Amino acid sequence: MIALASCANSYAQLETVQNRPYTDLRKFHYGILVGTHLQDIEFNNIGPQLVTLDDGTQQEQIISADQSSWEPGFTVGVLGELRLNTHFQFRVAPALYFGTRKIQFINHTPATPDARPEEHTQDMKTAYVSCAADIIFAAPRFNNHRPYIMAGINPMINLSGKDNDYLRLKRADAFAEIGIGCDFYMPFFKLRPELKFMYGLTNSLDGNHPDKMRDKAKIPYARSVDKSRSKIIALTFYFE
Repeated sequence: MIALASCANSYAQLETVQNRPYTDLRKFHYGILVGTHLQDIEFNNIGPQLVTLDDGTQQEQIISADQSSWEPGFTVGVLGELRLNTHFQFRVAPALYFGTRKIQFINHTPATPDARPEEHTQDMKTAYVSCAADIIFAAPRFNNHRPYIMAGINPMINLSGKDNDYLRLKRADAFAEIGIGCDFYMPFFKLRPELKFMYGLTNSLDGNHPDKMRDKAKIPYARSVDKSRSKIIALTFYFE
Protein backbone atom coordinates (compact mmCIF):
# COMPACT_ATOMS: atom_id res chain seq x y z
CA MET A 1 0.00 0.00 0.00
CA ILE A 2 2.81 2.35 0.82
CA ALA A 3 4.44 1.58 -2.54
CA LEU A 4 1.18 2.19 -4.45
CA ALA A 5 0.63 5.45 -2.62
CA SER A 6 4.18 6.51 -3.42
CA CYS A 7 3.71 5.74 -7.14
CA ALA A 8 0.41 7.63 -7.25
CA ASN A 9 2.01 10.61 -5.55
CA SER A 10 4.93 10.59 -8.00
CA TYR A 11 2.55 10.48 -10.99
CA ALA A 12 0.53 13.34 -9.57
CA GLN A 13 3.70 15.39 -9.25
CA LEU A 14 4.41 14.84 -12.97
CA GLU A 15 1.13 16.49 -13.90
CA THR A 16 1.08 20.26 -14.25
CA VAL A 17 -1.59 22.89 -14.78
CA GLN A 18 -2.72 22.76 -18.41
CA ASN A 19 -2.49 25.89 -20.52
CA ARG A 20 -5.45 26.48 -22.83
CA PRO A 21 -7.17 23.19 -21.85
CA TYR A 22 -10.04 23.56 -24.36
CA THR A 23 -8.07 24.71 -27.41
CA ASP A 24 -8.17 21.27 -29.09
CA LEU A 25 -11.96 21.12 -28.81
CA ARG A 26 -12.44 23.87 -31.38
CA LYS A 27 -13.99 22.58 -34.60
CA PHE A 28 -11.91 24.91 -36.77
CA HIS A 29 -9.11 27.38 -36.14
CA TYR A 30 -6.53 29.51 -37.98
CA GLY A 31 -2.85 30.22 -37.53
CA ILE A 32 0.36 31.43 -39.15
CA LEU A 33 3.59 29.62 -40.00
CA VAL A 34 7.25 30.56 -40.50
CA GLY A 35 10.26 28.36 -41.02
CA THR A 36 13.34 27.39 -42.95
CA HIS A 37 14.03 24.63 -45.46
CA LEU A 38 16.65 23.03 -47.72
CA GLN A 39 15.90 22.38 -51.38
CA ASP A 40 17.51 19.47 -53.22
CA ILE A 41 17.09 18.13 -56.73
CA GLU A 42 17.84 14.75 -58.28
CA PHE A 43 18.95 14.78 -61.93
CA ASN A 44 19.00 12.07 -64.57
CA ASN A 45 22.04 12.81 -66.78
CA ILE A 46 21.70 11.53 -70.35
CA GLY A 47 25.41 10.70 -70.81
CA PRO A 48 27.13 11.07 -74.23
CA GLN A 49 25.55 13.49 -76.71
CA LEU A 50 26.49 14.81 -80.16
CA VAL A 51 27.31 18.52 -80.06
CA THR A 52 27.68 20.69 -83.15
CA LEU A 53 30.78 22.91 -82.82
CA ASP A 54 31.23 26.43 -84.19
CA ASP A 55 32.98 25.11 -87.32
CA GLY A 56 30.04 22.84 -88.14
CA THR A 57 31.67 19.58 -87.07
CA GLN A 58 30.14 17.30 -84.48
CA GLN A 59 31.76 15.98 -81.34
CA GLU A 60 30.57 13.49 -78.74
CA GLN A 61 30.59 15.12 -75.31
CA ILE A 62 29.70 13.98 -71.81
CA ILE A 63 28.26 16.70 -69.58
CA SER A 64 27.08 16.01 -66.04
CA ALA A 65 24.91 18.16 -63.78
CA ASP A 66 24.46 17.92 -60.03
CA GLN A 67 23.56 20.10 -57.08
CA SER A 68 26.83 21.16 -55.48
CA SER A 69 25.64 22.79 -52.23
CA TRP A 70 22.61 23.65 -50.12
CA GLU A 71 21.48 27.02 -48.84
CA PRO A 72 18.71 27.56 -46.26
CA GLY A 73 15.49 28.96 -47.66
CA PHE A 74 12.62 30.82 -46.02
CA THR A 75 8.98 29.76 -45.58
CA VAL A 76 5.98 31.87 -44.56
CA GLY A 77 2.26 31.22 -44.74
CA VAL A 78 -1.07 30.69 -43.00
CA LEU A 79 -3.11 27.65 -42.01
CA GLY A 80 -6.62 26.48 -41.35
CA GLU A 81 -7.21 23.29 -39.36
CA LEU A 82 -10.38 21.20 -39.02
CA ARG A 83 -10.87 18.86 -36.05
CA LEU A 84 -12.11 15.47 -37.30
CA ASN A 85 -12.11 13.64 -33.96
CA THR A 86 -10.02 13.28 -30.81
CA HIS A 87 -6.86 12.20 -32.64
CA PHE A 88 -7.23 13.28 -36.30
CA GLN A 89 -7.10 16.77 -37.81
CA PHE A 90 -7.19 17.99 -41.41
CA ARG A 91 -4.95 20.97 -42.17
CA VAL A 92 -4.72 23.25 -45.21
CA ALA A 93 -1.63 25.49 -45.25
CA PRO A 94 -1.04 27.96 -48.13
CA ALA A 95 2.59 29.10 -48.02
CA LEU A 96 5.52 30.64 -49.92
CA TYR A 97 8.86 28.81 -50.21
CA PHE A 98 11.84 30.96 -51.23
CA GLY A 99 15.09 29.08 -51.88
CA THR A 100 18.16 28.54 -54.05
CA ARG A 101 19.82 25.45 -55.48
CA LYS A 102 23.43 25.70 -56.70
CA ILE A 103 23.84 23.54 -59.82
CA GLN A 104 27.27 22.57 -61.16
CA PHE A 105 27.87 21.43 -64.74
CA ILE A 106 31.07 19.60 -65.76
CA ASN A 107 31.99 19.01 -69.40
CA HIS A 108 34.14 15.86 -69.24
CA THR A 109 35.25 16.27 -72.88
CA PRO A 110 37.83 19.11 -72.90
CA ALA A 111 38.80 20.80 -76.17
CA THR A 112 42.41 19.59 -75.91
CA PRO A 113 43.90 16.52 -74.15
CA ASP A 114 45.80 18.61 -71.60
CA ALA A 115 42.90 20.98 -70.80
CA ARG A 116 40.90 20.73 -67.61
CA PRO A 117 37.18 19.86 -67.79
CA GLU A 118 35.04 22.94 -68.37
CA GLU A 119 32.77 23.85 -65.45
CA HIS A 120 29.74 26.11 -65.19
CA THR A 121 27.38 26.93 -62.33
CA GLN A 122 23.81 28.11 -62.02
CA ASP A 123 21.98 29.59 -59.04
CA MET A 124 18.57 28.02 -59.52
CA LYS A 125 16.34 30.35 -57.53
CA THR A 126 12.80 29.23 -56.76
CA ALA A 127 9.74 30.96 -55.37
CA TYR A 128 7.07 28.35 -54.77
CA VAL A 129 3.44 29.12 -54.03
CA SER A 130 2.07 26.04 -52.26
CA CYS A 131 -1.13 24.80 -50.65
CA ALA A 132 -0.48 21.70 -48.53
CA ALA A 133 -3.35 19.41 -47.52
CA ASP A 134 -2.35 17.20 -44.58
CA ILE A 135 -3.84 14.64 -42.24
CA ILE A 136 -2.49 14.83 -38.67
CA PHE A 137 -2.64 11.98 -36.17
CA ALA A 138 -1.91 13.19 -32.64
CA ALA A 139 -1.26 11.25 -29.44
CA PRO A 140 -3.25 12.04 -26.29
CA ARG A 141 -2.24 15.30 -24.68
CA PHE A 142 -0.05 15.07 -21.58
CA ASN A 143 0.39 18.25 -19.57
CA ASN A 144 1.36 20.94 -22.11
CA HIS A 145 2.67 18.91 -25.03
CA ARG A 146 1.21 16.52 -27.61
CA PRO A 147 3.35 14.71 -30.25
CA TYR A 148 1.95 13.83 -33.68
CA ILE A 149 2.75 12.48 -37.14
CA MET A 150 1.47 13.89 -40.42
CA ALA A 151 1.25 13.06 -44.13
CA GLY A 152 -0.23 14.80 -47.14
CA ILE A 153 0.03 16.26 -50.63
CA ASN A 154 1.50 19.66 -51.46
CA PRO A 155 0.90 21.08 -54.97
CA MET A 156 3.20 23.99 -55.87
CA ILE A 157 3.59 26.64 -58.55
CA ASN A 158 7.09 27.95 -59.29
CA LEU A 159 7.12 31.68 -60.06
CA SER A 160 10.85 31.94 -60.87
CA GLY A 161 13.11 30.95 -63.76
CA LYS A 162 14.89 32.86 -66.53
CA ASP A 163 15.14 32.23 -70.27
CA ASN A 164 18.97 32.34 -70.16
CA ASP A 165 19.31 29.75 -67.36
CA TYR A 166 20.99 26.46 -68.20
CA LEU A 167 18.11 24.52 -66.65
CA ARG A 168 14.60 25.65 -65.95
CA LEU A 169 11.88 23.98 -63.91
CA LYS A 170 8.24 23.60 -64.89
CA ARG A 171 5.72 25.97 -63.40
CA ALA A 172 3.69 23.25 -61.68
CA ASP A 173 4.87 20.47 -59.39
CA ALA A 174 3.42 18.31 -56.62
CA PHE A 175 5.06 16.87 -53.51
CA ALA A 176 4.22 14.02 -51.16
CA GLU A 177 5.12 14.96 -47.61
CA ILE A 178 5.51 13.16 -44.31
CA GLY A 179 6.72 14.46 -40.98
CA ILE A 180 6.64 14.60 -37.20
CA GLY A 181 5.93 17.39 -34.76
CA CYS A 182 4.77 18.29 -31.29
CA ASP A 183 2.22 20.74 -29.91
CA PHE A 184 3.42 22.94 -27.06
CA TYR A 185 0.61 24.71 -25.20
CA MET A 186 1.68 28.17 -24.12
CA PRO A 187 -0.42 30.50 -21.93
CA PHE A 188 -1.63 32.58 -24.91
CA PHE A 189 -1.09 30.37 -28.00
CA LYS A 190 -0.10 26.91 -29.18
CA LEU A 191 3.37 26.46 -30.70
CA ARG A 192 3.92 23.58 -33.12
CA PRO A 193 7.46 22.82 -34.38
CA GLU A 194 7.36 20.36 -37.28
CA LEU A 195 10.02 18.59 -39.35
CA LYS A 196 8.84 17.17 -42.67
CA PHE A 197 10.29 15.59 -45.79
CA MET A 198 8.87 16.43 -49.22
CA TYR A 199 9.48 14.46 -52.43
CA GLY A 200 8.43 15.57 -55.90
CA LEU A 201 5.92 13.31 -57.65
CA THR A 202 6.54 14.57 -61.19
CA ASN A 203 9.41 15.28 -63.55
CA SER A 204 10.00 18.92 -62.64
CA LEU A 205 12.38 19.72 -65.54
CA ASP A 206 11.12 21.92 -68.38
CA GLY A 207 12.11 19.79 -71.39
CA ASN A 208 11.15 22.53 -73.90
CA HIS A 209 13.51 25.09 -72.40
CA PRO A 210 16.59 24.27 -74.59
CA ASP A 211 14.60 25.00 -77.77
CA LYS A 212 13.95 28.56 -76.55
CA MET A 213 17.55 29.43 -75.63
CA ARG A 214 19.35 32.14 -77.62
CA ASP A 215 22.84 31.32 -76.37
CA LYS A 216 23.74 28.25 -78.45
CA ALA A 217 26.79 27.48 -76.26
CA LYS A 218 24.47 26.74 -73.34
CA ILE A 219 22.26 24.28 -75.21
CA PRO A 220 24.47 21.18 -74.67
CA TYR A 221 24.41 21.89 -70.93
CA ALA A 222 20.64 22.36 -71.00
CA ARG A 223 20.26 19.04 -72.84
CA SER A 224 22.58 17.13 -70.49
CA VAL A 225 19.62 16.35 -68.21
CA ASP A 226 16.28 14.87 -69.24
CA LYS A 227 14.56 14.35 -65.86
CA SER A 228 14.62 15.85 -62.38
CA ARG A 229 12.90 15.25 -59.06
CA SER A 230 12.67 18.03 -56.50
CA LYS A 231 13.08 17.35 -52.77
CA ILE A 232 12.68 19.61 -49.73
CA ILE A 233 13.42 19.21 -46.03
CA ALA A 234 11.42 21.77 -44.04
CA LEU A 235 11.48 22.88 -40.41
CA THR A 236 8.32 24.88 -39.75
CA PHE A 237 6.92 26.65 -36.69
CA TYR A 238 3.14 26.98 -36.51
CA PHE A 239 1.51 29.54 -34.22
CA GLU A 240 -2.13 28.75 -33.48
